[in-house]
Amino acid sequence: MFDQNRVYFFDTTLRDGEQAAGVNLNVAEKLQIAKQLEKMRMDVIEAGFPASSPGDFSCVQAISREIKKVTVCGLARTKEGDIRAAAQALAPAENPRLHVFLATSPIHMEYKLNMTPEEVMAECRSGVSLARSLVSEVEFSAEDASRSDVEFLIKVFKIAVESGATILNIPDTVGYALPEEFQKLCRTIIGEVNAPDNVIYSVHTHNDLGLATANSLAGVRAGVRQVEGTINGMGERGGNAAIEEVVMGLKTRSEHYKLQTNIDTKRLYPVSRLVSRLSGVFVPPNKAVVGANAFAHEAGVHQHGVLINRETYEIIKAEDVGCTPAVMVLGKHSGRHAFKDRLESMGYNLDDIQLTKAFEIFKKLCDEKKEATDADIEAIVADEVFSAKPEFRYQLKEYTVFVGPGMTTATIVLTRDDVELKDAATGNGPVDAAYSAIKRIIGIDPKLESFSIKATSERSNALGEAQVVLSMNGLKAQGNGASTDVIKASVRAYVNAVNRLYSVAAVKDVKLGNGNVNGNGNGNGAKNNGRAMAAAMGK
Repeated sequence: MFDQNRVYFFDTTLRDGEQAAGVNLNVAEKLQIAKQLEKMRMDVIEAGFPASSPGDFSCVQAISREIKKVTVCGLARTKEGDIRAAAQALAPAENPRLHVFLATSPIHMEYKLNMTPEEVMAECRSGVSLARSLVSEVEFSAEDASRSDVEFLIKVFKIAVESGATILNIPDTVGYALPEEFQKLCRTIIGEVNAPDNVIYSVHTHNDLGLATANSLAGVRAGVRQVEGTINGMGERGGNAAIEEVVMGLKTRSEHYKLQTNIDTKRLYPVSRLVSRLSGVFVPPNKAVVGANAFAHEAGVHQHGVLINRETYEIIKAEDVGCTPAVMVLGKHSGRHAFKDRLESMGYNLDDIQLTKAFEIFKKLCDEKKEATDADIEAIVADEVFSAKPEFRYQLKEYTVFVGPGMTTATIVLTRDDVELKDAATGNGPVDAAYSAIKRIIGIDPKLESFSIKATSERSNALGEAQVVLSMNGLKAQGNGASTDVIKASVRAYVNAVNRLYSVAAVKDVKLGNGNVNGNGNGNGAKNNGRAMAAAMGK
């Protein structure tokens, strides 16, 4: 018996969602998704269309064996072969549902089915009756219901109920309906079919006009208690209703709907990422509820409001959908309050003069790059605000790299306070060798957290922009370097990161390893330059 105070969710990611262009999930991938949907407490998982291919049959069968806590569903046309194939695939399921569909709109009946309305009604009766004789729970869908004649639709649904269907689905198959007319359609069908209390009404909406979520919620307002959709709204053409959007719509506006769901919303974001990764369908950053920017704020006014009270600009808590808390993206539109808050979260407490200076430099930086990372902000404070503090300043004077069979050697020459420092090392490639030589010179061994390099354009003479992030003793610093020589860019980035790391250490009064701030690292680099170079060169 269905609870009329609850909205049930029917996930068709593995069936309708897979019909999206370019998506082809194998059995193992579908099973992985199904297991996560089960953990999310999805009410129904439509595992596939068994008669459509041996692969779909195997998938429905495998999911029926593995998934025991929720209903597993298989799709079928009203044809006998489809229905028997679906019933056979669902045989291992503890809670099977057979979902039969038949088009009811004039255009589909004439051009796709080549059937008269009378033939469609007879087909509905025979198909649903056969399905009910094989499986205890049957759902009937009137394909293209939103473009069907309402009086005819009501007749077909009555036949479906008489034949044993307990779930009546009202699809907006081509995303044609508007919310107000779809709500009216659903309310009319529910009132006129007048089915027994054990029958539940469902909606299946498509997003061709961007109205799938709105139409699903309109159906709920009309009395529908099952919503069909997919994770991330995946599906053919414009996609299906995004389950995460409908779920959070009901939860966020609970005072409006006054209905419960069984969904564990904290699994929405992780499952979204899983489906995206396995299907290869990218989730747009501005996608509602699960997009990368769903909880990000850049505008200064917005950031200020969120810092004071998250509800000023956030109607959903990131934690409620299994996402990390709000990300404050610092860019050219960010305000002083957001900048100060980020500094404090990183351990800096600046007075008004220092903050003003740092904020001015930050704004200039944002004119050159869209977003400022924490490492950029650290550098602003370390390099500019606290410039009076003792700090190291290494500069790259020259470098040479020898790449031979089985061995790469780099010789690096740095200067500090007009003192020339030289060393050499071998490594796994020219960049690794160069970094090893630099570490010998400076006498410390920071951890390389990340390294990336990219071209500034598609031209062969484009600059290579390298970015390095180093960490040591709880500190982190980012360095950048650019050159038409990618090795030189990489070396510049590393040296730049080292300088910034020392600056941050000076600001926070943190010692880097056993290095001597008045000498050359651990003191061994300069003394052993000759021996090191000889060893590196094999002499």
